Amino acid sequence: MTALFALATSLLWGLADFGGGVLTRRVPALTVVVVSQCIAAVVLGAVVIATGGWSEAGGRLWFAVAAGAVGPVAMLSFYKALALGPMGVISPLGSLGVAVPVSVGLIVGERPGLLQAAGVAVAVLGVVLAGGPQLRGAPVQRQAVVLTLLAAFGFGAVMALIAEASTTVTGLFLALFVQRVTNIVVGGTALYVSVRRGGRALPEEGGVGVVRAALPALAFVGLADVAANGMYAVAAQHGPVTVAAVLASLYPVVTALAARGVLGERMRGVQAAGAGLALLGTVLLATG
Repeated sequence: MTALFALATSLLWGLADFGGGVLTRRVPALTVVVVSQCIAAVVLGAVVIATGGWSEAGGRLWFAVAAGAVGPVAMLSFYKALALGPMGVISPLGSLGVAVPVSVGLIVGERPGLLQAAGVAVAVLGVVLAGGPQLRGAPVQRQAVVLTLLAAFGFGAVMALIAEASTTVTGLFLALFVQRVTNIVVGGTALYVSVRRGGRALPEEGGVGVVRAALPALAFVGLADVAANGMYAVAAQHGPVTVAAVLASLYPVVTALAARGVLGERMRGVQAAGAGLALLGTVLLATG
């Protein structure tokens, strides 16, 4: 159960990242974040009302609020880092956020077996290599590295926080809704500040029409992200966090494969090797 939900998480996160990456080529990144999360919040709000999720309100929702506040900061830090440094360095570093939930699992007493420990190490190495690390070439600014590590910590913190936000299915719907609303508040504030400083909320060419035409894709990104968060919470609650976190962090492999299949991007040798190692690590985790 844990492996199944965690792998589904990586699939959805990978596809959401791919969709978001494609959209930001036409629409400002902050607008992609805010609009996609607004759509997700509307859908989740309807689900919460239909399932009576409001009755699950309690102190655990503060974990959802924290996850919603940290998420946009991590994403914006990551986008800024990508603008400052080579993607071949930044992308693999961003996947190191898996260390946060894994550390939490170890702190609370989880002790993976030998095969699982080997699977964790192999899978994490595979995820880093799947990002296509650039080992030489263009220099990396210190600010880019700091921003990337901040983003990685934020991504990992969201995984750890959302897993603690609820213990029931209806409560999870409410927690995800609260997380989305907080995302919108934080992201919307950042968008407002950006526009006040001369940034753009709409594309230079096409304006509102481009955003309107992209609504189906924006809806997919927002809902895939919600579903991934929900599935990860279930995976982490029904099995070892160390296993769930590593399997859920295979999403860079999915993003790379989607880019190859849809955009025709060729995978570098190091990326192919990383995908293979990630698969091997998955097998070790599942059999351990």
